[in-house]
Amino acid sequence: MGAPPSPAAHGSVELRGGNARVVILPALGGKIAELWFGERQWLWHNDQLPFRAPRKGDSYVLTADSGGLDECFPTVTPCALPSLVRGAGGRELPDHGELWSQPAAMRLSTEADGHRAVLTWEGECLPYRFERSLLVTPAGEVRCEYAATNLGEQKIPFLWAAHALLPLGRETRVMLPEGARMRVSAAHGVDLGGAGAEHRWPRARCGGQLLDFSAPALAWKKPFACMLHVDLARSVRSVSVHEGRDRLTAAFEDGEVSHVGLWVNHGGWNPLPRTSWLPWRRPAPYYNLGFEPGIGAPGSLSDALGSWEGAHWIEPRATRRWRVSWSGGEVEEVG
Repeated sequence: MGAPPSPAAHGSVELRGGNARVVILPALGGKIAELWFGERQWLWHNDQLPFRAPRKGDSYVLTADSGGLDECFPTVTPCALPSLVRGAGGRELPDHGELWSQPAAMRLSTEADGHRAVLTWEGECLPYRFERSLLVTPAGEVRCEYAATNLGEQKIPFLWAAHALLPLGRETRVMLPEGARMRVSAAHGVDLGGAGAEHRWPRARCGGQLLDFSAPALAWKKPFACMLHVDLARSVRSVSVHEGRDRLTAAFEDGEVSHVGLWVNHGGWNPLPRTSWLPWRRPAPYYNLGFEPGIGAPGSLSDALGSWEGAHWIEPRATRRWRVSWSGGEVEEVG
């Protein structure tokens, strides 16, 4: 195991407030490299893929899947836009969207309610401006306020996900609304019924077994990985992950976040190639959890515009706004 990647080498910016601390890498697509609440740093780091500045045409999974939290917009997985997108049909959108691969413009300020970093990006395949205003309050809350503006003369479709990668272990518990619709986007090493198969959170049928994804590392005994999308009702205002007695919560306003994407990688997927000097040795497995509040599903914008009917649109010269607030604390006793 190598040393964890160091954010400092890439011009990191650190904001603090209360028990919260956030480390941002503006040159690496505005990646949030560290998210601290108290003594716990919640974000997974890839010791096989250190942080590095992106270059035009880089593969996300081979060069930028170093951990942390990346903003995915206007798609999550790579796709070609269908012809129904006027003026942009056939354009290729890159894996994990366009934001991670470009430096974000940033401005900092200190305000009465905390320290703020505002990062902005400009669209390349579609005409938009994307802004994330991150405020760390004295109460220890990390507020991410988003604004996506259509700069063009045609309406544009989009998906968005806060692609937060967390460590995955035997104590990891995912707390989502019981019975919510859960759909499969991809699976490796486990048969969940294929892409588009529907289940009810937290259980999915695999052959004659019911797998419980609220304890994702324990759901399946063999190495596996899967991408799931769980619908959120408009009344749902928070979701969380527990690690033992520690809790990470994402909160939002009614109806602003439509889904939570869950990437569960329990040693079942690693895209890194074998090394030329040790070709018989496979790269070490990944054990991580993508916990991704999002708007629209699945990860492919073209699929969301098609059979899933899960894409969202921004009218010409209009702005779509939403907010996700992250906080940490102790798990409350029940009963």
